[in-house]
Amino acid sequence: MVAHSGLLTIMDRAARKAGSKLRRDFNEVQQLQVSRKGPADFVSKADKTAERTIFEELSKARPDWGFLLEETGEIEGDPRKPRFIVDPLDGTTNFLHGLPHFAISIAVEEPLANGKREITTGLIYQPLTDESFWAEKGRGAWLHDKRLRVSSRRDLSESLIATGIPFLGHGDFAQWSRIFGAVAPEVAGIRRLGSAALDLAWVAAGRFDGFWETSLQDWDVAAGLLLVREAGGFVTDFRGGDKYMDRSEFLVANDGLHSKLHKLVAQSLR
Repeated sequence: MVAHSGLLTIMDRAARKAGSKLRRDFNEVQQLQVSRKGPADFVSKADKTAERTIFEELSKARPDWGFLLEETGEIEGDPRKPRFIVDPLDGTTNFLHGLPHFAISIAVEEPLANGKREITTGLIYQPLTDESFWAEKGRGAWLHDKRLRVSSRRDLSESLIATGIPFLGHGDFAQWSRIFGAVAPEVAGIRRLGSAALDLAWVAAGRFDGFWETSLQDWDVAAGLLLVREAGGFVTDFRGGDKYMDRSEFLVANDGLHSKLHKLVAQSLR
């Protein structure tokens, strides 16, 4: 049995407490109060309740830490201390349409001596399946107490790739179409399931062999990218560099497939 660190135990407890409320609200999805936050970007009462629950649990345990929250935004803490990055409901549109594919994502970002910051702890919890994916820098990626490794496939023709599709007000349709046109004929399948956090957790677990998407926020990917790296995967931008957060371009796969996917993506964008 692999023991959680004290920090991960706190994060897992917060996610499970919020997750129990999301399960309850999911069963009453038609009665949820829904407000418009932007073009086709819905935020529900359940979303806000989950965020408040997570914030209250984490801030009780780490009162001097800051937060970056999807709904509330940034809450400053001691700048010398880490901060939590929280997406209380990744897959809101799925949730509101009764599709059982969504997750809670919590990451810890620590300040470094050089003024930069890095993600050192991540947890993605799927309330409906009770799956808790977690990673700590240098300790690997795990599903409960099972060690995760990215898939070992080397042939694109056998690979299942995840993506996000641009929609109203979000993403570049022309760019996505060019990439899709290059990748789709070479792989076994492409899936768009509607939760980037779970897409990345599933890459770490070897369920997906690769992933690409743009226009994602820190709270969408912070925990998932750590999971992928700790499971042995590679993360770059579309140019093959390390500016994926700055460019909001994410190309993710194992070491054998990443270069092949990158070649297809790069050629499609010339």
